Amino acid sequence: MKRIDKVWWCIAALSGAMMVMLGAYAAHGLSARTTEAMVSAVETGVRYQAWHTLAIMIVLVWRYVQPLAGQRWVLALWALGMACFSGSLYLMALAGLNLGIVTPIGGLLLMAGWLALGAVALLAQRPRG
Repeated sequence: MKRIDKVWWCIAALSGAMMVMLGAYAAHGLSARTTEAMVSAVETGVRYQAWHTLAIMIVLVWRYVQPLAGQRWVLALWALGMACFSGSLYLMALAGLNLGIVTPIGGLLLMAGWLALGAVALLAQRPRG
């Protein structure tokens, strides 16, 4: 396994651990500290982070079987998208910070990652032999 893929697996693992911690906190302790709307925001961030962490792991398995250059773009777009989208929701609910445009930019990055995934799949060459 390439070193960069090990880094991506570590990012996925940290993302998974973080989403479990934040999801548990949203379910069991956050409501005493903030409004229901903020709890819902954290739950939304956790949900999007969970799906994209799973998607990152699937692309990493695909990279192991059939490494393609564009797969790194997919991984990077999703990682940045999760950081912006979910991260801004977490900061809004937990620290009272409103990062405004960061959340929709994160959403655009997540969408761009999905479109990049489609492009990589469409442009992939069949293995010879």
